[in-house]
Amino acid sequence: MTRVVTGVTRCDRDQLPRYDSEDAAQDFVIIREIYENNSSEECFENELEGALEAKVKVIVIEPSKLGDETARWIYVGNCLHKTAVLAGVGCLITGLNWPDCGLIHMSFGFTSVICAGVYAISWQFDPCCKYQIESNSERIKERLSYVQNLNSSSPVVLVRRDDTRRKLLHNVLALSSIGFTSWKIYEWYFK
Repeated sequence: MTRVVTGVTRCDRDQLPRYDSEDAAQDFVIIREIYENNSSEECFENELEGALEAKVKVIVIEPSKLGDETARWIYVGNCLHKTAVLAGVGCLITGLNWPDCGLIHMSFGFTSVICAGVYAISWQFDPCCKYQIESNSERIKERLSYVQNLNSSSPVVLVRRDDTRRKLLHNVLALSSIGFTSWKIYEWYFK
């Protein structure tokens, strides 16, 4: 049985829902768009933060401003990850296939390392990096099938995913590309 936790209506830290890590791992949280006071936005943010830290599997964000900000944050993290991976692959492919074109694979290598570094500093320890935006409308309907009354027509749905392989991939590629680039620089200037 899936338990649905909905938002609180008052922004009292004592009133915010508590999520047990074992219990919440099976749950579904809806952050309701209910404006009762001047600090409603802060209430929404606190509730989202609590759900993220509790590792809730599915989070539905009704407030459009908070949903948009969260989606943008996740998209930027995804962009950094993909750039690090593609630049790392580009560095290794161009370096092995065209060894005389050093500037090309060096720029790919440095881009990969910079993107992986920014991701590691800014996103790696953020609980939001474990979540992805659910954009498949069929899956959204399936996930929201037992929720009767959403206040928003287009909520942002976050789904928790294991990102261990993803982080490992971009870190290995970034380190491989900087290692390869360093070896090429050493080979050109010191041999």
